[in-house]
Amino acid sequence: MELHLHRLDYTQVGVTSQKTMRLLPALGKKSTQKVAIADHDGVVTCFGMKKGEAVPVFKTLPGAKVARMDLGGAVGTPQEKIFVCSGSQVRGFTKKGKQFLTFEANLTESINALHVSAADLFVCASYIYNHYCDCKDQDYFLSGDKINDITCLSSEKLPHLIPVLACQDRVLRVLQGSELSYDIEVPGPPSVLELFNKDGGEEVLYGTTDGKIGLVQIGDCDAATKWEIGNEKRKGGILCIDTYDIIGDGVNDILVGRDDGTVEVYGFDSSSEPTLRFEHVLTESVTSIQGGCVGKESYDEVLTATYTGWVTGLTSEPQRAEAVQGDEVRMSKETQSKIEALSAELEQLQVKVLQGREQYQQSSQSSTAVSAVPVFSINDKFTLCQDDASYSLTLEVPTAIDNLLLQSDVPIDLLDVDKNSAVVSFSECDSQPNGNFLLATYRCQANTTRLELKVRSIEGQYGTLQAYVTPRLQPKTCQVRQYQIKPLSLHQRTHSIDPDRPMNRLSLVGQFSFAEIHSWVVFCLPEVPEKTPAGESVTFYFHNTFLGTQIEATYCKGEGHFKSDNISTISILRDVLSKEATKKKINLNISYDINDDSVSHTLRMIHPKLEYQLLLAKKVQLIDALKELQVHEGNADFLIPEYRSILDESANLLEEYKKQPAHLDRLYGMITDLLIDKFKFKGKNVRTKVSSMLEILDHYDLNSLLDFFSEP
Repeated sequence: MELHLHRLDYTQVGVTSQKTMRLLPALGKKSTQKVAIADHDGVVTCFGMKKGEAVPVFKTLPGAKVARMDLGGAVGTPQEKIFVCSGSQVRGFTKKGKQFLTFEANLTESINALHVSAADLFVCASYIYNHYCDCKDQDYFLSGDKINDITCLSSEKLPHLIPVLACQDRVLRVLQGSELSYDIEVPGPPSVLELFNKDGGEEVLYGTTDGKIGLVQIGDCDAATKWEIGNEKRKGGILCIDTYDIIGDGVNDILVGRDDGTVEVYGFDSSSEPTLRFEHVLTESVTSIQGGCVGKESYDEVLTATYTGWVTGLTSEPQRAEAVQGDEVRMSKETQSKIEALSAELEQLQVKVLQGREQYQQSSQSSTAVSAVPVFSINDKFTLCQDDASYSLTLEVPTAIDNLLLQSDVPIDLLDVDKNSAVVSFSECDSQPNGNFLLATYRCQANTTRLELKVRSIEGQYGTLQAYVTPRLQPKTCQVRQYQIKPLSLHQRTHSIDPDRPMNRLSLVGQFSFAEIHSWVVFCLPEVPEKTPAGESVTFYFHNTFLGTQIEATYCKGEGHFKSDNISTISILRDVLSKEATKKKINLNISYDINDDSVSHTLRMIHPKLEYQLLLAKKVQLIDALKELQVHEGNADFLIPEYRSILDESANLLEEYKKQPAHLDRLYGMITDLLIDKFKFKGKNVRTKVSSMLEILDHYDLNSLLDFFSEP
């Protein structure tokens, strides 16, 4: 079944956070619904549509930034009371705008997730979960990693309310009272949760920061995964999910909003697996999504709110084509009145802008002038992409970006991004005295508010990547954001590793606290919670997204034990951890156990990537010569099938080769490090053997390379 939706922009508020827009219940079956939305200015706005215009119902005064919004109400009544959280405070408003609740949760951190169910209020700060009933403290839970979202299950089959937390360590934690009942592993860090059936049930939808969607059935003692949707097309991360029957087949569809502006509708065929039915791309990240009826009675729509506060509907109402007579387009009276109203509004805005400029010029030239720097917010995200072992840097600004300057004190590669239309230029860097390895400027086209970049780091080399963002504002201003490139930056948290691999071991013993060794692990590895874990010891597992090698890290007060099937990983850990301990003037007793079998194991893991890249480089080298032959002979029929396929795929091959700058050098560097690290642990310096190894790589053969490494 085809789904046709048409875009309508309703209104704009301030910058919005995730899940801060809700649709109030409809008064009648086919009547339109009111929209409640809150922004970073602390303003809660409620409006409805009348004759194509957004008419305000109420608007609160500015205050602290609103982080989340939810709807609630007594059992059996319409859920039309509006709850918002700002800092550690929860406020409640009626549908008419009267404030009936101000509740101080007394948390040391700001609330970032909220769920309301009748008299029960569930709030989460970064690591803390609290449950209140009638504003009285009921339950408390300290999570092992950052909490991104919360929902709560209520069902006749379940004996009590079951809270579910979405946590950054790729886990959904199911609670019972103040205790952890069990947890569920999911394929990425979950960013948002939504009940599959709003009237009650045991099924929970989740979306992840790397763009995956899934459905889990929650039981009293365990859970089952019903289905998962991957992210093969590498779209943005999921920020919001809703369920609504937009297709009209009697089955709730899944509405999804992503941080790259993509809006998706998934429907269900005869099978229980969802299929994509509709897709629309907005220019900004979608922070909230709801299904309902807003613009016109009887016409369902997907309502979205974006980062800069635009409230946009994708409506099922058919768009009437304008009548054409000769070369003239005859517009309906409704369209004409809309255009006239917009023209009048535009003229008023232009007058306001001119008046504002004049006032600014006068105040800036007066003797009492005070310099005022324009304030703007930046929505940024720096995440490791598992598919291609690169870091994605996304920057979003409420106003148009003029230019972006990237500076790095560690060697990194900038990769091409198809969505990025900015013009990039590189400046020469003097890396030796200043430690400046990258200086790149992105000049943006007009009205660019969102930039996506990709960088790839080298493990073992760590430092800081800085982004200087300059928007199109007067007077000129700039903000800087810093991102840490960690020593083992290409590793990702996982929940288990293969115990049968040949492992190398590193042990540290010294007079250090649990908090100190945890801070060193946070410095070395990504996706480790900054808060020191509860308990006396902890174990984390990681896998390398580029090679597939793994790490097991177990540590407690005075002891740390690390295992990896890659000697280079152990070498990096030894160097960095001993350096961090030296800074604190802590003496370490370091011991290690090297497994020689791990070297051939790592080389075999590198082999398919190296073989593929060498073959790709050879094919690319042949393309120009084959094209010349084709032009000379008039066709390519005389070529063998292998060469003909290279010609046919030449565009794809060149594009892939272009996307992998220094890929071969990267692999050669890993093999070189492996050679040096293997013999370094044995007390030998083999840098003189590197040239011999590079000769073997130039005429690559896995067995020859394995023989070379096995030489004493």
